[in-house]
Amino acid sequence: MLEIGTKAPEFCAKNQDDIEICSRDLKGKWIVLYFYPKDLTPGCTTQACDFTEAHPEFDDLDAIILGVSPDDTEKHRKFIEKKELSITLLSDEDKKMCEDYGVWQLKKFMGKEFMGVVRSTFIIDPDGNIAAVWEKVNVRKKKTVKGEKIEVLHVNEVKETLANLQSK
Repeated sequence: MLEIGTKAPEFCAKNQDDIEICSRDLKGKWIVLYFYPKDLTPGCTTQACDFTEAHPEFDDLDAIILGVSPDDTEKHRKFIEKKELSITLLSDEDKKMCEDYGVWQLKKFMGKEFMGVVRSTFIIDPDGNIAAVWEKVNVRKKKTVKGEKIEVLHVNEVKETLANLQSK
């Protein structure tokens, strides 16, 4: 997994409209780059919908949200249309971005081992450096605060971290 302060790996990938998006064209912008396993699955849908709902707030922070999975651009289009997503999804069919960012890993499920995407999020600063990292993301986790169980949304953690980074 990449470390905070290191240079973010360069990337070029097609979005849901088959338009190539390259990191070199995003220099000077804050980027929220999140990796997820598969379109139209429960956790991935929740995450994409959470980022879509918070999209205006990320716009206010002058940040671009990019979701990345190994799904093809056609599947991304269907996902966006079905769930009315406003975020950009990148297709990483050859898994190069997943490998470069260290999220293509051995996973276990029901006693079987396989290679897959470990849900992860990165904030990349305007200079192209890794500013924050979340590994093995739980999209919505329960947390006890003062004896009360509350739901913590990953998207809110990302937003708060981004705002703090920008205020430095």
